[in-house]
Amino acid sequence: MQPRINGRKGLTKKQAERLYAEGLHNQRRQGFTKTIPQILKGNTFTLFNFINIVLAAMVLYTHDYKNLLFLIIAVSNTIIGSIQEIRSKIQLDKMAILSQGLIRVVRDGQVSEITSDEIVMGDVLIIGHGDQIPIDGQVINSNGLQVDESQITGETDSIAKDYGDDVTSGSFVISGSARIITTRVGNETFVNRMESEVSRTQKDSDSKMLKTINKIIKYLTFVIVPLGTLLLVTKLVRGLDINQALLGTVAAMIGMIPEGLVLLSSVTLAVSAAKLARHRVLVRELPAIETLARVDTICLDKTGTITSGKLSLTDVQPAGEYSKKDIYQAIGSIVYASEDDNETSLAIKHAVEQPDIEVTKEVPFSSDKKWSGVETTQGNFVMGAPQFVVDDMDDQLDKQIDHYAQQGYRVLVAAKVADSLAQPLHNPEVLGLVLISDEIRNDAKDTLQYFTDQGVSLRIISGDDPRTVSHIARRVGMPNSDELIDMSKVPFDADYLRLVKTHTVFGRVTPEQKKRLIRAFQLNGRTVAMTGDGVNDMLAMKQANCGIAMVSGSESTKGIADFVLIDSNFASMIDVLAEGRRVINNISSVASLYLIKTMFSLSLTILFMFSTHSYPFQPIQLTPINTFMVGLPSFLLALAPNYQRVTDQFDRKIYLVSLPAAITIVGYIVSNVYIGKFFLFDFAEKSTISVLVTGFVYWLALFEASRPLTRTKLAVILPTILIFIGIFVFFHDAFSLVNVFQLPIFIPASLAIITAGPIFILVTGLVKRVLHRLNIKKTI
Repeated sequence: MQPRINGRKGLTKKQAERLYAEGLHNQRRQGFTKTIPQILKGNTFTLFNFINIVLAAMVLYTHDYKNLLFLIIAVSNTIIGSIQEIRSKIQLDKMAILSQGLIRVVRDGQVSEITSDEIVMGDVLIIGHGDQIPIDGQVINSNGLQVDESQITGETDSIAKDYGDDVTSGSFVISGSARIITTRVGNETFVNRMESEVSRTQKDSDSKMLKTINKIIKYLTFVIVPLGTLLLVTKLVRGLDINQALLGTVAAMIGMIPEGLVLLSSVTLAVSAAKLARHRVLVRELPAIETLARVDTICLDKTGTITSGKLSLTDVQPAGEYSKKDIYQAIGSIVYASEDDNETSLAIKHAVEQPDIEVTKEVPFSSDKKWSGVETTQGNFVMGAPQFVVDDMDDQLDKQIDHYAQQGYRVLVAAKVADSLAQPLHNPEVLGLVLISDEIRNDAKDTLQYFTDQGVSLRIISGDDPRTVSHIARRVGMPNSDELIDMSKVPFDADYLRLVKTHTVFGRVTPEQKKRLIRAFQLNGRTVAMTGDGVNDMLAMKQANCGIAMVSGSESTKGIADFVLIDSNFASMIDVLAEGRRVINNISSVASLYLIKTMFSLSLTILFMFSTHSYPFQPIQLTPINTFMVGLPSFLLALAPNYQRVTDQFDRKIYLVSLPAAITIVGYIVSNVYIGKFFLFDFAEKSTISVLVTGFVYWLALFEASRPLTRTKLAVILPTILIFIGIFVFFHDAFSLVNVFQLPIFIPASLAIITAGPIFILVTGLVKRVLHRLNIKKTI
């Protein structure tokens, strides 16, 4: 049972210790960033790595250790993925540490400082300017307390809190001070309840490219294990040497897994993440770079994206015979006399110099009267909400206020009062209107125009008044900004699928409604990115395909985001979009090269399973092809500039590059078996010719995959054949190959190279013709 609390003395230390022992204390959730052991475990213990370990054990049995080179790819992929995740975690943890502060608490009548985790139910906290409230509580003593709850409600107005008012965890104190009594701690606070709901929502990667690659690997896993087992068994049954059978099986199974494609994707995304870090963008999940490039709808939270979160004094409109100077003196004397640092006061202070007027009394703003004022030697002045300052407003003033409100301004009235300042004000004389507006980011218009030009649909989902938001959207040239809706008037069972089709600006939106709107976009076939900085954005960001958080936002929001903008600058997302497009377009283009090996390895495994001949490759013999004809050029090509809109060419490249190349390679290798019989070649000689012709066909496929060709691409492709030939001249022994520049092997080797080009072109044409007739891919 909670003890009765004296607001001045607070809890006793014994009471606090007992409540803490009973579990009635505050706590910060730790579930949004993985621990380093969890990251290492997730990247290490994968099915892909398990298969490689089994294959490595088979090679170790043969004692032919140079055939273990294939492990480099598996190890590199694990290291790169782990380093990137750990780097993001460390950065986020640093942000969290910097944002933590000590809380002032009253115990035994003494004020001490404790961490937020040590707060217990019933503790009396002292909060002041700049503090973020860590618990849910109730005000028991207020001294002009003003809080900003925009992180929770989306509303940018400062809210006055007096005795008995509730305060919510996650809100900030922008002026005044207060003593509050803790009413909810731990999992019961608003912030932690929101985080708990978010943590129950599982979010899978939306990377189509990586999903396709992983799906290929998943399906191949169920194929290669039985195929590899059958290949090994059949070779042993037919009396093949066990070491030769093991190495052949390992080569076949390695060939069937496009492990280089996984590494290429990881390396390219990691390079992009490092590049984006220089642009002050923290990438928390590598696949999100690709996801954002595919986004066709961006839902913006007004504050931090279009506006800076700061207010500005746009203009003043004098009434009657008064001048702008009269208004500036009145409002200047009010804000400079007050210690409030709310955004309205700061906006006026930034635009108006402190007047040379002696202030004799200052009346702070409060939520009940909605105005603040001063008594001076030159008169008494007030500034506040029009309907609270002027009781009997004439039609002309009312229409004028409504006109400016419709334009999105926050309209205040400045007035002069003959009597002392007390509620209600006695016969206030209106000096004029004060027009406050949200400060538009300098780059907002260009940034939104860029996304519009790129075919990305823009929406604003905000907790603010939809009229205000719509006006701001118009100011930055956002298309269809007049299509607004007040979500506070929308019934729970409304048709959200229709709402998102017919509206652009959504105002007065609750956190749950934000999530439902994002889900509605997705059900309409959209790929959605959501920007935000407050706790009220968490559900929507977790639902979205891609979440973007400002560094100035809450720790919880940054913890679930895919991207964190270090400078809270939304214009940085242009760099992310460009990087994503480069990654997708380039990897989709060269991915077909990796699947060539998968296709011909599957085919050869099945063919040689029923043959008395051993599998035509050893693992080490595939290394020159994997490295110099696929790995190195594909990596360089993947880093080349390519910022065109994303076109899904992955399937098309498979049909036009991978399939013809694999058919050509299988045809030559099968022919090589019979040619080898004629020339009485041993395994090393036959496998050397197979490696040579396979590498040359890969080189031809590299040209096809790189279309349209540019000077940069040719500078990458042309040297690869020289490096590949150099392997056969200088390093053939290292890769278990023989010298092809001697008779009789030179004859079939030369014929294979001479005929490979025309055969590949012929097969490509035949494949294209067949696919046209079958109507498998209309884009071919």
